Amino acid sequence: MNGTKGRELVCIACPVGCRLRVSQEAGEIRVQGNQCEKGDTYGREELLAPRRVVTATVRLAGSALRRLPVKTHRPLPREHIGALLAEASRLEVQAPVARGQVLLADFLGTGVDLVATRTVPGQTGA
Repeated sequence: MNGTKGRELVCIACPVGCRLRVSQEAGEIRVQGNQCEKGDTYGREELLAPRRVVTATVRLAGSALRRLPVKTHRPLPREHIGALLAEASRLEVQAPVARGQVLLADFLGTGVDLVATRTVPGQTGA
């Protein structure tokens, strides 16, 4: 981007999907192309400290279902996503499980929890 450290992004902060140009020069961050304030915030965060909501599934015991859908309750720093997915692949949850139930709390001290996104009752008559 003409000698400045910068990136071109599609904003995901709202449904519009603005094409952003985010650059940093002399310590100042400049966001162009956004149609709302959310785009400005998203562009700055994406350049400095990208974060993502992570979705996955974990093993589920005590239910006819084999997998439980899960997600982070808020965005996780991108550099921790691999570690979270590795931990989720080792995790097995016992039914019953309530939607929103915390399965991993404060992952790596980030303040981000992994939560169930579906309620699953336990098996009856087993």
